Amino acid sequence: MSDTMSNQPTVPGQTGTVPRARTQDSGSATSLVTDRGTTSIDDSVVAKIAGLAASEVSGVYAMGGGAARALGSVRGMVGGERNLTQGVSVEVGERQSAVDLDLVAEYGTAIPDLAAAVRRNVIEAVERMCGLEVTEVNIRVDDVHLPDQARERTGDGDRGQDGHRMDEEPRVR
Repeated sequence: MSDTMSNQPTVPGQTGTVPRARTQDSGSATSLVTDRGTTSIDDSVVAKIAGLAASEVSGVYAMGGGAARALGSVRGMVGGERNLTQGVSVEVGERQSAVDLDLVAEYGTAIPDLAAAVRRNVIEAVERMCGLEVTEVNIRVDDVHLPDQARERTGDGDRGQDGHRMDEEPRVR
């Protein structure tokens, strides 16, 4: 592995040529190697940054698929820490990373616009904080959160997902 030279100043406002950081892959961590030492970034750090960046976007109701969200809500009830990597999977190489996200969109949100905003926010955050090029951000929308899902049942009988009483005759067969 060889250093490349960059015209990046060592101090802002100063000119000169300094060695650019080299990267090494060490399994589950990315290492940035300089003449002054090594910095390792674990995959879980990249996943947390990506998860937080995705959840910050307006229109994202939750991260993760159904089972992951159920486990997360149980963890929240018993006072557990919020899992920022729920619904996030990353692959990290020497200089690049790829991110896969599972999320739930708020009802009424334009999903293509939401995906573009999430993708943009994740790429910006990971590249800025980790120094890794993000090659792709794949987004899977697992569900849509409906506004009435948060309301308590009114007690006027069991109702199905469509709001009709479950003991009624089905409208279609």
